Amino acid sequence: MPLVEIHGLTKEYEKGDQKIVPLKDVSLAIDKGDFVSLMGASGSGKSTLLNLIAGIDAPTAGTIHVAGTDITKLSRTQLADFRANHVGYIFQLYNLIPVLTAYENIELPLLLLPFSSAERQKRVEIVLEAVGLTDRSDHYPSQLSGGQEQRVGIARAIVADPAIVVADEPTGDLDAETSDQVLDLLQRLNAELGTTFLMVTHDLKAASIARRRLRLEKGVLLEPEPPKIAKAGKGA
Repeated sequence: MPLVEIHGLTKEYEKGDQKIVPLKDVSLAIDKGDFVSLMGASGSGKSTLLNLIAGIDAPTAGTIHVAGTDITKLSRTQLADFRANHVGYIFQLYNLIPVLTAYENIELPLLLLPFSSAERQKRVEIVLEAVGLTDRSDHYPSQLSGGQEQRVGIARAIVADPAIVVADEPTGDLDAETSDQVLDLLQRLNAELGTTFLMVTHDLKAASIARRRLRLEKGVLLEPEPPKIAKAGKGA
């Protein structure tokens, strides 16, 4: 069974006298350990889909199974518990708490879970090492570069070992060199730790690191054919 399984997902809302439909009858399956990128123009429904999978928003119709649970049937309290246990979120603008150190920002999701202080410390230290920020653990966000802030955000997203990490334009606020470093980190986490990613991006280069590339056009999900790679042969 796929880690994420979506059937007939539709989202509608009213804006004045208009009906806005950011998603129309979307179906999607994501396997454990996959890395999926999602592209599309602004307003195509990308962030809406991310928020639905993360349980932040509720669909108008359809079902969303994540790690075997139909999250469309959960109450608000159950959804909050579900997110804490199963979903990591990487934001474009980091969303770090400025009065907390890097260590404390990363530890924050664990405070919602039944971990001892020693277990929280162990997990935070492991992910700090994984993102290369052990020597910045006591620094505040204002003392970090943009790339370092995003790495803190990534560490926070994976510290609870979630079923899936959703990333909304994780390189959108970074320069090209720093963006490459963050993408390399995401690839490494996927390859070495088996972290499952669904990443929204406008950047074709960022999308290209994923194992699968999807596109949303006016709320309809498309899966383009993978690019054909010429095979080496005689005379090559």
